[in-house]
Amino acid sequence: MKQVIVFTGLPGTGKSTLAEALAVEAATPVFAGDWLLGALKPHGVLGGLSRQSFLAMYYDLLETLVRRQLMLAQSAIVDCLIDDSVADRWEKVATEYDARLRLIECVCTDEAEHRLRLEGRRRGIPGWHEVGWDHVDRMRVEYPGLTREHLTVDAMDPVERNLRLVREYSGLSQEPG
Repeated sequence: MKQVIVFTGLPGTGKSTLAEALAVEAATPVFAGDWLLGALKPHGVLGGLSRQSFLAMYYDLLETLVRRQLMLAQSAIVDCLIDDSVADRWEKVATEYDARLRLIECVCTDEAEHRLRLEGRRRGIPGWHEVGWDHVDRMRVEYPGLTREHLTVDAMDPVERNLRLVREYSGLSQEPG
């Protein structure tokens, strides 16, 4: 069955690591919000937008990419921070194409480690910037976490354990038998 698998959570909680690992294993495209923004920023597309217009454009673009994959009878993986309203919207899109929406919320239960992870990473996304801890604090207020059904994985656990949980949750388990 086709799926839209969304990795959400604050920056530095392992969304991209898990999304990319699953994408490679499942041969499924991953649409990452930061990579999309990195491609748009050098062209001045993001300048002068209100926060509301920026978010509408951001989520609409990601939704369009997902919709196109579903139209081709293929699954998609999304790597971006969402809230319940975006999840509700994307569930309608998935249902329209007889697909399942799977939500994985990535957290880091150790704040000191979370900060170290964030401040020590260099993702190298062309056209985009690294974010600071102040951004995480702001996002924590703006995105309080999902209240609808989802899987939560903790960045303090080994990546392979979290990936196994994601596989099981999404029905992509590679375990024998």
